Amino acid sequence: MAPIDDEEARLRVGPPADHAAGLQAVRLSLANAVGQMGVRKTVRNLRSLNQHDGFDCMSCAWPDPQGHRHAAEFCENGAKAVAWEGTRDTAGPAFFAEHSIADLAGQTDHWLEKQGRLTHPMVRRDGGTHYEPISWGEAFALIGAEFQKLASPDEAVFYTSGRASNEAAFVYQLFARAFGTNNLPDCSNMCHESTGSALMRTIGIGKGSVTLEDLHQADLIVVSGQNPGTNHPRMLTALEIAKRDGAKILAINPLPEAGLLRFDNPQKARGLVGSGTGLADRLLRIRSNGDLALWQAIGSLLLQKGVADREFIESSTVGFEAWAKHVAEVDREAVLAATGLEWSEIEAAADMLASSKRIVHCWAMGITQHRNAVATIKEFVNVALLQGMIGKPGAGLCPVRGHSNVQGDRTMGIWEKPPAVFLDRLRDEFGFEPPREHGVDAADAVRVFRDGKAKVFVALGGNFVAAMSDTEVTAAAMRGADLTVQISTKLNRSHVDAGRTALILPTLGRTEQDRTGGVVQRVTVEDSMSAVHASRGRSEPAGPLLRSEVDIICRIAEAVVGDRQGIPWAEFAGDYSRIRERIGRVVPGCGDYADKVDNGGFTMPHPPRDSRTFPTAEGRAVFTVSPLQVMTVPPGRLVLQTLRSHDQFNTTIYGLDDRYRGVYSGRRVVFINAADLTELGFADGELVNLVSEFDDGERRADRFRLIAYDTPKGCVAAYYPETNPLVPLDSQAEESGTPTSKWVIVRLEKIG
Repeated sequence: MAPIDDEEARLRVGPPADHAAGLQAVRLSLANAVGQMGVRKTVRNLRSLNQHDGFDCMSCAWPDPQGHRHAAEFCENGAKAVAWEGTRDTAGPAFFAEHSIADLAGQTDHWLEKQGRLTHPMVRRDGGTHYEPISWGEAFALIGAEFQKLASPDEAVFYTSGRASNEAAFVYQLFARAFGTNNLPDCSNMCHESTGSALMRTIGIGKGSVTLEDLHQADLIVVSGQNPGTNHPRMLTALEIAKRDGAKILAINPLPEAGLLRFDNPQKARGLVGSGTGLADRLLRIRSNGDLALWQAIGSLLLQKGVADREFIESSTVGFEAWAKHVAEVDREAVLAATGLEWSEIEAAADMLASSKRIVHCWAMGITQHRNAVATIKEFVNVALLQGMIGKPGAGLCPVRGHSNVQGDRTMGIWEKPPAVFLDRLRDEFGFEPPREHGVDAADAVRVFRDGKAKVFVALGGNFVAAMSDTEVTAAAMRGADLTVQISTKLNRSHVDAGRTALILPTLGRTEQDRTGGVVQRVTVEDSMSAVHASRGRSEPAGPLLRSEVDIICRIAEAVVGDRQGIPWAEFAGDYSRIRERIGRVVPGCGDYADKVDNGGFTMPHPPRDSRTFPTAEGRAVFTVSPLQVMTVPPGRLVLQTLRSHDQFNTTIYGLDDRYRGVYSGRRVVFINAADLTELGFADGELVNLVSEFDDGERRADRFRLIAYDTPKGCVAAYYPETNPLVPLDSQAEESGTPTSKWVIVRLEKIG
């Protein structure tokens, strides 16, 4: 409890910001980078960040401009990510000799990652109290021996974070399938799986349909359930460009976020010393989970206004009549109860859509992490199809992904439910029959370890224990594994709650030069808008023993699979271009992959965007009908949504400040409406315990400070991963299985 007590003493609360970025962002970015990396390394890394001949930022998947790029083509959080990875601090054998597993378990996640870069392969042997050094050769042999003990290939689970390169992802899924399993859960399962499920059914491809230029050309940009100022700051530049050319922005979110109020662009003098650019023309402060009702109401109003693109509907869609009948009968009172909005606000939003000729619909995890998330995204598609807003310039669907290459990983085959065409091409290229039975997703991965049905867990990056819902259940499941293997750059919670035998395999970061095979290698990534390009680190590695992700995966595969399938693992490790050649022959849409990458990259084909053709079972885009759901909350209870602070990226916590929301030196806070404080008998600044209530029982997260905030009545918000313990493993989105981290029923418990 000591770290929490210390935080309580330091925590300060001030007024939230009314703008994002600006001179303060520049000052803090540089001070943080220089403090962690020194002046020379800071200059070298930041000058290479998101440049044509440099490395791709690891802190988001926002696309880079195709032509001229600013010398500072990065945001505050990108600079933080580079400094976090490039830190001069290291955690090697001496650190682990000093700190036992029990000691590490008592530290905060922020403390763990602040200890520095991992530099040596380490092992915690069964029954051991500390991690100890191990040679690479012994580590690979240990993994091989543990795999040989498995009764079935499905007793192994291969997890992937969204940071892995396309080359690493391709050989990783090849290794898993050559071993004989499709157990390939990834971080998509926790965030945008709902998007993929909805888009696959409605437009036939699980990716967004816009390019960066489409945002620049839009008349109206709708931003739903998203906080770009913190989670995708470079998006603010695209919004500013669109606003300059006359676009309007409709923001729909429970909290008013600084990044959608005003953007002080630090790349321009006006942003540093002037008034910046106001962004959102209208903000709908919607109740959590009110989006499905809102968009059915907007669809109904648009039908009444006669703005349907009849030619597009008749030539390119199915299901319109059933959907139109459904939304025409929408219950106004149910909509108002679900959204917490006034009907006039909904009518004004519908007017914005009706008067616009080019509309881009953007959304993020504020939409995807609800039980009815897939239905809500299908409603976005319905409205876009109604107005013909797919497959024309300046319009389309724009799910904004958070992790830098999560979309590329899926393209490369990281998926527990691979399509038959991918497996067929893998078979034809490598001469073995891949497994056809679907594997486990992230939640099912926890279940199979919890139930003793899986024995070995391999993680290509990430922090599975902290990222997954139901933290205590997840941690216990991982501790029950025979072996966990973490391919990592920094220490995190997953190294503490690890298997009986646990390996830490230190890997190169995105910023570091990769000389595997005696040559300077490069890798490729795919951004949120399907653009594929190269990434090459510039800095010296944090230690001489670090290996690349590709090399580590190939060496593990040699130890486990060997030459059974005739796959040239050593060749792949020594020359990544050999992997790119195979990608070009296996992955749909990636023909001539190596050549295209050599010539500056390319954009993946997207039939709905490119030709208004839809690879669904019907051969057309699909209007869908979803029942209107109004989620109810028992008296005296509140709906919690988990969110990021401005000082973190996913589970990585850079610091303890969230200046955009006025929180400093602490994270255990709950943002709550002032009226709820009064009605429930609490005071602003009071410490409480959070207790979630679900059918299977209660879960707890203790000692959070209440902060009166501008959030809808009945809705509260708090940071993850601290509140992930409150989300049950079985509370998942319908169809996609995504954890419902934006709808957690809680009560506030007084601390005696």
